[in-house]
Amino acid sequence: MTVDFRPRFSGDPWLHLAGLARTATGDQTGGMLRNIAVVALDGVSPFELSIFSEVFGVDRTDRGLPRYDFAIATLDPRRVIRTSGGFDMLVRDGLERLEEADVVAVAPSKPYEREYEPEVLEALRRTVDRGGRVLSVCSSAFALAAAGLLDGKRATTHWMHAPLMAERFPQVQVDPDVLYVDEDPVFTSAGTAAGIDLCLHLVRKEQGAEVANALARSMVVAPHRSGGQAQFVATPVPEPRPGSTLAPVLEWATAHLAEELTVELLAARAHMSERTFTRRFRSVTGTTPYAWVLQQRLLLAEQLLEGRPDLSMEEVASRSGFGTAAAMRHHFVRERGTPPSAYRRTFRAEVQAG
Repeated sequence: MTVDFRPRFSGDPWLHLAGLARTATGDQTGGMLRNIAVVALDGVSPFELSIFSEVFGVDRTDRGLPRYDFAIATLDPRRVIRTSGGFDMLVRDGLERLEEADVVAVAPSKPYEREYEPEVLEALRRTVDRGGRVLSVCSSAFALAAAGLLDGKRATTHWMHAPLMAERFPQVQVDPDVLYVDEDPVFTSAGTAAGIDLCLHLVRKEQGAEVANALARSMVVAPHRSGGQAQFVATPVPEPRPGSTLAPVLEWATAHLAEELTVELLAARAHMSERTFTRRFRSVTGTTPYAWVLQQRLLLAEQLLEGRPDLSMEEVASRSGFGTAAAMRHHFVRERGTPPSAYRRTFRAEVQAG
């Protein structure tokens, strides 16, 4: 079976969600998210490759989301690439396609400890040198490390590959406990689905919370996952039971973030004891009810800070469930590393610059 990947959406207009998506600033930090290219080599993993295609290659302009100029490139487009999924594919673009990309992602390939071709490593280095960004998911972090782009930086990869990466590249600060690492202009993520988390993070960073959240809803994934890789190490997946889904409770809680949301209240809505609810909640979300609610409130606060400049800090705090601006600031600084006032100023400045 041969899959033909052709360049898509080239030259099409770039739409914005409710006028809030950040536009290109043209600065040297890579403040741009419009043209994305993915490197696919022999042995490429189709699932991780499809993550980039799903996030950036699908036309969602009918839902008010941005359209990206997306392409897949390879070392030698004259020959078919064998994937690790048991099928072959034909990629039309060569590495020269990377030269025009704002973001260059590397899809993992087997064997993951491969020696990457010099042309690939040089293309990655040139991307950063000209102000672009590079992304990896799972074992493709080895490519970024081999290119020297992770020297002296923190990075992550699949927890199973972390020891080997730390051994082969001692100059890299390998963190096996997180889902992704932002060392702009270099981004790395953990195994498999963590690539989705990283892509959504980049969208959120460049185009705002509302765009990222709408994209996540379209893909039916969480806009922001708490926790890290540790929750996925040797953790058994519970067998689903009739009526065990927490989706209705999570949906209700998301719509009532301004109210007091206690474990007792949420457990009662799920018709469970608090102990059973807490255990089930962690098995489903990978975190505690408190941590999950906190993240949802932070996400809502980000949307309000971006989209409602008319609201005071107290009003944003009240609507997002923090109660007071002081409480919101405390959590914002601890979880996001910046106060809400600075977050709002940064977003507004970048929108105006666009």
